Amino acid sequence: MTASALPVGREAITRKGWLKAHRFLLLRRASQLGFLALFVAGPWFGLWIVQGTLASSLTLGTLPLTDPMMLLQSLFAGHWPEMTALIGAFIVLLAYGLLGGRLYCSWVCPINPVTDAANWLHRRLNLPKGWQPKRSTRLWILGAVFAASALTGTVVWELVNPITLLHRGILFGMGFAWVFVLGIFLFDTLLARHGWCGHLCPVGAFYGAVGAKGLVRVSASARSACDDCMDCYAVCPENHVISPALKGAEGTSPLILSPDCTACGRCIDVCAENVFTFTHRLDAQGAAPHVPTPRAGVPPRMSAKKEFSQ
Repeated sequence: MTASALPVGREAITRKGWLKAHRFLLLRRASQLGFLALFVAGPWFGLWIVQGTLASSLTLGTLPLTDPMMLLQSLFAGHWPEMTALIGAFIVLLAYGLLGGRLYCSWVCPINPVTDAANWLHRRLNLPKGWQPKRSTRLWILGAVFAASALTGTVVWELVNPITLLHRGILFGMGFAWVFVLGIFLFDTLLARHGWCGHLCPVGAFYGAVGAKGLVRVSASARSACDDCMDCYAVCPENHVISPALKGAEGTSPLILSPDCTACGRCIDVCAENVFTFTHRLDAQGAAPHVPTPRAGVPPRMSAKKEFSQ
């Protein structure tokens, strides 16, 4: 079978083995389940490590953590939060500001497995890309959330935030939360590839702005080995971030510096040529210019580029 006929990631599995071709996906699922386990341990088993939800919590009765986006909504609504909430928001802002805000999206957010599953099914069914609103839409939605909080005097987004609803639903019973979760799944599967996280979610927009200069980065450090299979474009939830690093001219940085990158590591997983790696923003190591080097009998897969670019 030629490379052009191989399913996404199949060549990486063949060459690296299943575990290595899914290592960061598995680590992300372990991270998401680990965060969830900290919260459910109390209500379910009486082991109160963390009290609260992702919006606001207290760890070991000492460490407060507050979603800074929720705190800003509270301020816009005219409600001055308690000092513990301010400290908790500062801690979260500092962590994601240093590491990279969209790590939240791929390593913590409980909606991420839902959108990942939708993308897998979308590709499995070979559906068209569908409706693609401008990526700036999520910024407008973020602004509208703060404006609505100011006008209504309430923390508006938390009333419909699917992250909060799913988290509370898992803890205390899903109920109506299933409607929101199912809606996002169907939206990403049938209407818009990567539509929710990539174009609409104001939480992703917020954390992208917070961690725009974060240290954790993916680098196409071996981009000269790229054979244009386009598997990285297929699995990346923000695939427009790849080209500047992967296809850059000689002397340009191979670092993916866009704040939209979620640092999910799937491009590393599915690349049979080991083009990508995790590194940090201060990594000044250059890379050779992109020169496709197809192996004998395995032609490069160029046709997918246009399809997966957004």
